[in-house]
Formats: sequence, structure tokens, C-alpha cells
Amino acid sequence: MAEQISVADRAAVVDAAPLAPRARLLPALAAVYRAQLSRARVARIPLLFVATFQSIGIMVLMRGVVDGGAEARAVVAGSSVLVVAFVALNLLAQYFGQLRASGGLDHYATLPVPPAAVVLGAAGAYASFTVPGTVVTAVVGSVLFQLPLTHLWVLAAVIPLSGAALAGLGAALGLLAPRQEVATLLGQLGMSAALLLGVLPADRLPGPVSYARDLLPSTYGVEALARTFDVRPDWAVVGLDLAVCALVGVVSLTVATWAYRRAAVR
Repeated sequence: MAEQISVADRAAVVDAAPLAPRARLLPALAAVYRAQLSRARVARIPLLFVATFQSIGIMVLMRGVVDGGAEARAVVAGSSVLVVAFVALNLLAQYFGQLRASGGLDHYATLPVPPAAVVLGAAGAYASFTVPGTVVTAVVGSVLFQLPLTHLWVLAAVIPLSGAALAGLGAALGLLAPRQEVATLLGQLGMSAALLLGVLPADRLPGPVSYARDLLPSTYGVEALARTFDVRPDWAVVGLDLAVCALVGVVSLTVATWAYRRAAVR
């Protein structure tokens, strides 16, 4: 009987259809991005309005204590990038923390898609929702503080680069947190850091705190946007800030991909 079962099992293995080949990165990335975009469209749009109104409210409050100059540029740039931090860092940390706690990572682990496609697709979808809110905040802030609107086209580089850096950090926090509540807490702490260290002018911060500001991924996006409000922006320095932001984004998304692999096999 044992021999009969063994023969039958061997025959079933031989007759079994081969597994489908593993999906390539770019098609898998596009599929995950579209799926996440459609999922987040309903759930996250109200929160995007909250993030936008929050940033505009901060600028209105700061208008009473900041007249203009470098401080006004810092407030407008920091408030604009804060929209990106709220969605790409805070909400993404909560999403991956919830996904890990609910066993949703097991579903993705069964799909023939590279781990990088899951992380990059989710990060790209969440970062995409920050575009309208960031643009509206930058325009309102520029009008409020009487800053030029001429070079706001640089947001086309600031939003994706800052979004990549902050989304990678948010995904890593959500995937590495031991519990969902910790992931939520870390995401909110990260957004608070972006608020305090990004909106407040750098020269008003104490020395040790300014070092922490340099470690925050969104800082370089804030600096790049703030410099474009000058009459004659130093585009070499702006490009350097954006290059650093891009480098931080690559590093943070790489760490997030590693964290996803680590969490998926547990």
C-alpha cells in the first residue's frame, strides 16, 4: 500500500503543471501601483484634505510672527513638504504596520512579484496623493507671504524625491515595528519631526537640534524649495539638495525592501 501511494504521489508530481515564472520588476511595480492607487483613492483623500488644511493653518499662524525674508521662505517650503510627510511617512507607516499585524503580508508573499515592487508600488501610490495638496499649499503660502511663484515648477522634482525618501522611511518604520500601535506611534513621531524641524527656520533651532534636522530626509527637499524663492536662486545648490534627497530616497527604499523581506518570512 505504501508503495502504491508513493507511486501515485510521484505520478502527481510529474503531471503537475509548472509554476508561473516570476513577474519582472517593472510590470509588477506598475500593477501594484495601480492597485494601491485605486485602494487608497477612497480611504486617503479625506486625510489628504486634512494634511493640506493643517499645513495652510500652520502658515496662517506663522504669518503673525514672521514678516518675510528667509524665515518666510522656510515656513512656506516646510509647510509644503509637510503634506508629503503626513501622507508618505505617517500614513504609510500605519498601512504597513496594519498589513503586518493583520497577516496581509502573507498575501503579497504568495504572489510572484519581487519585494521591491510591493514596497515601491505602495510608496509611489501614497506619494502621488501628495501632489495636489503640496501644490495648493505652496501657492497659498507664496501669496500669503508675498513670495514669487516663478520657480514653483521645482515642485516637480521636490515632490517625488521627498516623497520617495519619506515613503521609504515610513514603510521601513511600519515593517520593522514589533506591533501595529508602535508603527502608528513612530509614523506620528516622524511627522512631528518633519513639522518642527522643517517648518521652523534653521537659524532659530538650537545646535544639537539642527544636527537632527540634517538627518531628516525631508530637510533637503525643504531647503531646495526654499532657495527657489530667492530673486536669483543658486541652482547649483538647489541641484545638490535634490541630489542628496534622491540619494536618501534610494537608501530608505532599499532599507524598506529589506524590511519587507524580513517581515514576510516571519
